[in-house]
Amino acid sequence: MDDLGALSERDLTAIEERVSAATPGPWYVHLLDDDWFMNLVAVSTVPDDEHVGDRSQFDPGTVVAGTLVQHPRYVDVADQRWDENAQFIAAARTDVPRLLAEVRRLRRLLDERPA
Repeated sequence: MDDLGALSERDLTAIEERVSAATPGPWYVHLLDDDWFMNLVAVSTVPDDEHVGDRSQFDPGTVVAGTLVQHPRYVDVADQRWDENAQFIAAARTDVPRLLAEVRRLRRLLDERPA
């Protein structure tokens, strides 16, 4: 898709392929700031409550994305919307498939409408 115009069938198929290729969801936001992690905002495949109390058990193999890695400073977006970006990324894993399904549903309704 080159612009913000209408989505073609080809566009929808390409989006569906990206959804299918991505790590399965749901995804969860982790706000880590303790002896093990100094300001790490990460999106993970496991709920945050599975690590409460023992951050040393946090498995980096479950991390899908990071929006802040402050020490050492590695990921640090200038607008400081680390938490908001992480929420967006985590939600996109379920939002995008739902939106695709809704577009398909609405298109079917339009196609079934009498001329």
